[in-house]
Amino acid sequence: MRAVFSGLSLVLLVSGCGGGAMSLTEYVESVNVIVGNAAQQYESLLASPRGDVLGVDRSQLNAFTPQDLQAALEQTSAIETEFKEAVEELEPPDAVADLHRFLIDPELTEVEAALAHRAGSAASWDELSASAEMAAYRAVLTRDRLDCFELEAELDATADRGAFADTPWLPSEMKEIVDAALGCVGFPAQPDDVYRPLPASVP
Repeated sequence: MRAVFSGLSLVLLVSGCGGGAMSLTEYVESVNVIVGNAAQQYESLLASPRGDVLGVDRSQLNAFTPQDLQAALEQTSAIETEFKEAVEELEPPDAVADLHRFLIDPELTEVEAALAHRAGSAASWDELSASAEMAAYRAVLTRDRLDCFELEAELDATADRGAFADTPWLPSEMKEIVDAALGCVGFPAQPDDVYRPLPASVP
Protein backbone atom coordinates (compact mmCIF):
# COMPACT_ATOMS: atom_id res chain seq x y z
CA MET A 1 0.00 0.00 0.00
CA ARG A 2 2.87 2.39 0.55
CA ALA A 3 3.57 2.21 -3.16
CA VAL A 4 0.12 3.63 -3.77
CA PHE A 5 1.02 6.83 -1.97
CA SER A 6 4.38 7.09 -3.69
CA GLY A 7 2.68 6.70 -7.04
CA LEU A 8 0.22 9.47 -6.29
CA SER A 9 3.03 11.80 -5.37
CA LEU A 10 4.68 11.22 -8.73
CA VAL A 11 1.65 12.86 -10.30
CA LEU A 12 2.37 15.99 -8.31
CA LEU A 13 5.69 16.40 -10.12
CA VAL A 14 3.85 17.20 -13.33
CA SER A 15 2.58 20.70 -14.06
CA GLY A 16 0.43 21.82 -16.97
CA CYS A 17 -2.10 19.80 -18.92
CA GLY A 18 -1.89 17.33 -21.75
CA GLY A 19 -4.20 15.46 -24.03
CA GLY A 20 -6.21 12.44 -23.07
CA ALA A 21 -9.75 11.69 -22.00
CA MET A 22 -9.40 13.42 -18.62
CA SER A 23 -8.03 16.79 -17.66
CA LEU A 24 -5.14 16.78 -15.20
CA THR A 25 -7.43 18.22 -12.54
CA GLU A 26 -10.03 15.50 -13.10
CA TYR A 27 -7.35 12.84 -13.06
CA VAL A 28 -5.76 14.00 -9.80
CA GLU A 29 -9.17 14.32 -8.15
CA SER A 30 -10.11 10.80 -9.28
CA VAL A 31 -6.85 9.34 -8.04
CA ASN A 32 -7.32 11.11 -4.71
CA VAL A 33 -10.72 9.44 -4.30
CA ILE A 34 -9.33 6.01 -5.19
CA VAL A 35 -6.35 6.43 -2.88
CA GLY A 36 -8.61 7.68 -0.10
CA ASN A 37 -10.83 4.62 -0.38
CA ALA A 38 -7.86 2.25 -0.40
CA ALA A 39 -6.24 4.02 2.55
CA GLN A 40 -9.48 3.83 4.53
CA GLN A 41 -9.73 0.09 3.90
CA TYR A 42 -6.10 -0.41 4.86
CA GLU A 43 -6.47 1.62 8.06
CA SER A 44 -9.55 -0.45 8.94
CA LEU A 45 -7.52 -3.61 8.40
CA LEU A 46 -4.73 -2.33 10.64
CA ALA A 47 -7.27 -1.55 13.36
CA SER A 48 -8.84 -5.02 13.21
CA PRO A 49 -7.62 -8.12 15.06
CA ARG A 50 -6.73 -9.71 11.71
CA GLY A 51 -4.51 -6.76 10.79
CA ASP A 52 -2.70 -6.37 14.10
CA VAL A 53 0.21 -8.47 12.87
CA LEU A 54 1.01 -5.91 10.14
CA GLY A 55 2.08 -3.33 12.70
CA VAL A 56 3.84 -5.37 15.37
CA ASP A 57 7.41 -4.83 16.43
CA ARG A 58 9.86 -7.64 17.11
CA SER A 59 9.02 -7.87 20.81
CA GLN A 60 5.36 -8.54 19.99
CA LEU A 61 5.85 -10.99 17.16
CA ASN A 62 5.44 -14.16 19.20
CA ALA A 63 1.86 -13.19 20.04
CA PHE A 64 1.07 -14.06 16.42
CA THR A 65 1.82 -16.86 13.99
CA PRO A 66 3.07 -16.81 10.41
CA GLN A 67 -0.44 -17.90 9.41
CA ASP A 68 -1.79 -14.68 10.95
CA LEU A 69 0.55 -12.81 8.61
CA GLN A 70 -0.68 -14.87 5.68
CA ALA A 71 -4.29 -13.88 6.39
CA ALA A 72 -3.40 -10.20 6.78
CA LEU A 73 -1.34 -10.10 3.58
CA GLU A 74 -4.18 -11.75 1.68
CA GLN A 75 -6.45 -8.94 2.89
CA THR A 76 -3.87 -6.38 1.82
CA SER A 77 -3.70 -8.03 -1.59
CA ALA A 78 -7.48 -7.76 -1.96
CA ILE A 79 -7.32 -4.01 -1.22
CA GLU A 80 -4.47 -3.53 -3.69
CA THR A 81 -6.35 -5.48 -6.38
CA GLU A 82 -9.43 -3.30 -5.96
CA PHE A 83 -7.24 -0.20 -6.11
CA LYS A 84 -5.48 -1.42 -9.24
CA GLU A 85 -8.75 -2.20 -10.99
CA ALA A 86 -10.11 1.27 -10.17
CA VAL A 87 -6.95 2.96 -11.45
CA GLU A 88 -7.00 0.94 -14.66
CA GLU A 89 -10.45 2.34 -15.43
CA LEU A 90 -9.04 5.88 -15.56
CA GLU A 91 -7.87 7.40 -18.83
CA PRO A 92 -4.98 9.64 -17.77
CA PRO A 93 -3.97 12.78 -19.66
CA ASP A 94 -0.87 12.39 -21.79
CA ALA A 95 1.20 14.38 -19.29
CA VAL A 96 0.93 11.59 -16.70
CA ALA A 97 0.43 8.54 -18.93
CA ASP A 98 3.81 7.05 -18.03
CA LEU A 99 3.48 7.80 -14.32
CA HIS A 100 -0.01 6.30 -14.28
CA ARG A 101 1.49 2.86 -14.82
CA PHE A 102 3.45 3.06 -11.58
CA LEU A 103 0.62 3.83 -9.15
CA ILE A 104 1.14 0.30 -7.81
CA ASP A 105 4.52 -1.32 -7.71
CA PRO A 106 3.95 -4.72 -9.36
CA GLU A 107 7.09 -6.13 -7.76
CA LEU A 108 5.86 -5.30 -4.26
CA THR A 109 2.51 -6.92 -5.00
CA GLU A 110 4.27 -10.05 -6.27
CA VAL A 111 6.64 -10.39 -3.31
CA GLU A 112 3.76 -9.83 -0.88
CA ALA A 113 1.82 -12.66 -2.55
CA ALA A 114 4.86 -14.94 -2.42
CA LEU A 115 5.45 -14.09 1.24
CA ALA A 116 1.81 -14.77 2.10
CA HIS A 117 2.04 -18.18 0.43
CA ARG A 118 5.27 -19.02 2.28
CA ALA A 119 3.83 -17.83 5.59
CA GLY A 120 0.99 -20.30 5.20
CA SER A 121 3.36 -23.25 5.51
CA ALA A 122 5.97 -21.81 7.88
CA ALA A 123 6.27 -23.63 11.20
CA SER A 124 7.81 -20.64 12.99
CA TRP A 125 8.83 -17.02 12.61
CA ASP A 126 12.46 -18.11 12.50
CA GLU A 127 11.73 -20.29 9.48
CA LEU A 128 9.76 -17.55 7.72
CA SER A 129 12.36 -14.90 8.58
CA ALA A 130 15.12 -16.97 6.98
CA SER A 131 13.13 -17.66 3.80
CA ALA A 132 13.93 -16.31 0.34
CA GLU A 133 10.43 -14.82 0.20
CA MET A 134 11.07 -12.72 3.31
CA ALA A 135 14.45 -11.60 1.98
CA ALA A 136 12.79 -10.41 -1.23
CA TYR A 137 10.08 -8.60 0.75
CA ARG A 138 12.62 -6.80 2.93
CA ALA A 139 14.68 -5.82 -0.12
CA VAL A 140 11.68 -4.20 -1.80
CA LEU A 141 10.76 -2.36 1.41
CA THR A 142 14.33 -1.06 1.69
CA ARG A 143 14.30 0.16 -1.91
CA ASP A 144 10.86 1.76 -1.71
CA ARG A 145 11.68 3.49 1.58
CA LEU A 146 14.78 5.06 0.04
CA ASP A 147 12.89 6.08 -3.10
CA CYS A 148 10.13 7.61 -1.01
CA PHE A 149 12.43 9.85 1.01
CA GLU A 150 14.33 10.87 -2.11
CA LEU A 151 11.08 11.85 -3.80
CA GLU A 152 9.95 13.70 -0.69
CA ALA A 153 13.17 15.73 -0.74
CA GLU A 154 12.68 16.49 -4.44
CA LEU A 155 9.11 17.65 -3.86
CA ASP A 156 10.18 19.78 -0.89
CA ALA A 157 12.82 21.46 -3.05
CA THR A 158 10.27 22.04 -5.82
CA ALA A 159 7.83 23.59 -3.37
CA ASP A 160 10.58 25.85 -1.99
CA ARG A 161 11.20 27.14 -5.51
CA GLY A 162 7.52 28.00 -5.85
CA ALA A 163 7.13 25.90 -8.98
CA PHE A 164 3.49 25.16 -8.19
CA ALA A 165 2.46 28.67 -7.17
CA ASP A 166 0.12 29.07 -10.15
CA THR A 167 -1.23 25.52 -10.25
CA PRO A 168 -4.86 25.77 -9.06
CA TRP A 169 -5.46 22.06 -8.46
CA LEU A 170 -2.77 21.81 -5.79
CA PRO A 171 -3.50 22.72 -2.16
CA SER A 172 -1.60 25.73 -0.92
CA GLU A 173 0.70 23.85 1.45
CA MET A 174 3.02 21.58 -0.53
CA LYS A 175 4.38 20.00 2.62
CA GLU A 176 0.90 18.79 3.52
CA ILE A 177 0.64 17.11 0.13
CA VAL A 178 3.97 15.40 0.59
CA ASP A 179 3.07 14.14 4.05
CA ALA A 180 -0.38 12.91 3.01
CA ALA A 181 0.56 11.44 -0.34
CA LEU A 182 3.92 9.87 0.37
CA GLY A 183 3.53 8.71 3.93
CA CYS A 184 7.26 7.98 4.12
CA VAL A 185 7.14 7.83 7.91
CA GLY A 186 4.97 4.75 7.52
CA PHE A 187 7.94 2.73 6.32
CA PRO A 188 9.72 0.68 8.99
CA ALA A 189 12.91 2.34 10.16
CA GLN A 190 14.78 -0.96 9.80
CA PRO A 191 13.27 -2.94 6.90
CA ASP A 192 15.79 -5.74 7.41
CA ASP A 193 14.25 -6.45 10.81
CA VAL A 194 10.65 -6.68 9.61
CA TYR A 195 9.05 -9.90 10.95
CA ARG A 196 12.42 -10.98 12.35
CA PRO A 197 11.96 -12.59 15.78
CA LEU A 198 14.17 -11.56 18.65
CA PRO A 199 16.90 -14.01 19.66
CA ALA A 200 15.71 -16.48 22.28
CA SER A 201 18.10 -14.98 24.86
CA VAL A 202 16.42 -11.56 24.61
CA PRO A 203 13.54 -11.14 27.08
